[in-house]
Amino acid sequence: MISCFFVSDLHGHTDRYEKLFGAILENKPQMVFFGGDLLPHGMRRNLTDDFTRDFLIDRLLDIRSRMGSCYPRIYIILGNDDPRSEEKAFLNPEPEGLWFYLHNRKDTCFGYTFYGYSNVPPTPFRFKDWERYDVSRYVDPGCIPPMEGFRTVEPEVDLEFATIKDEIAMLIADDPMEKAILLAHSPPYKSYLDRAALDGKMVDHVPMDVHVGSIAIMRFIEERQPWLTLHGHIHESSRITGHWMQQFGRTVSFNGSWDGPELALIEFDLDKPSKAVRHLL
Repeated sequence: MISCFFVSDLHGHTDRYEKLFGAILENKPQMVFFGGDLLPHGMRRNLTDDFTRDFLIDRLLDIRSRMGSCYPRIYIILGNDDPRSEEKAFLNPEPEGLWFYLHNRKDTCFGYTFYGYSNVPPTPFRFKDWERYDVSRYVDPGCIPPMEGFRTVEPEVDLEFATIKDEIAMLIADDPMEKAILLAHSPPYKSYLDRAALDGKMVDHVPMDVHVGSIAIMRFIEERQPWLTLHGHIHESSRITGHWMQQFGRTVSFNGSWDGPELALIEFDLDKPSKAVRHLL
């Protein structure tokens, strides 16, 4: 048994973090996954200028000192609402060993291989640090192309041609998938996990698609069949569909985001992910 926690889209809410930290201290999971959108957003960013260092790192340091050798292996990615200017603090946390930053990287632990990917398909929002075209240069009605809007750092790729499809293919390559886990902020397209509250909404007389996940990620799941995929991004999806977990052939997929006031904490055994449970704390 490999005991795991998964959370996503905490958006800097310290009450939810404290509930998570309490659960870690009490239950001592071997692994914890953070699925992005971790930092305060919008106007709240001005209230917590150094959330990563002054809260997140400090609290995890305290937990590590209290847990000792039982401190979990932590994997983290950022999400489309997190400023990429904060990425340096996540790439090189001080002190070392608090977590492993997984975006566009892979790592092996407990016999499994873990991959991380933060970017999402184009959204209606103007903040574009973590956006890519999905499988082509098509943009859904009401959404803004990745080249437009604003960002906190200059992109490392040509946004006009970069796609989630190509970047996932480069990250995964020809690796075996029998024990592969993808931690990706965007959920797969047209699933229980990517259902947005867009019913009846139109843009220039064209209905908006109520499914807003990634086609590229869905194709990757269907074609490659990884062991497990972990997602967030669409808070209301599980409320609308009644599902936070879905199985695609061999692959089990979770959405850890939630639009209620509670912390949504998914608890699972990495060897048996289909037996996962979700706690609303």
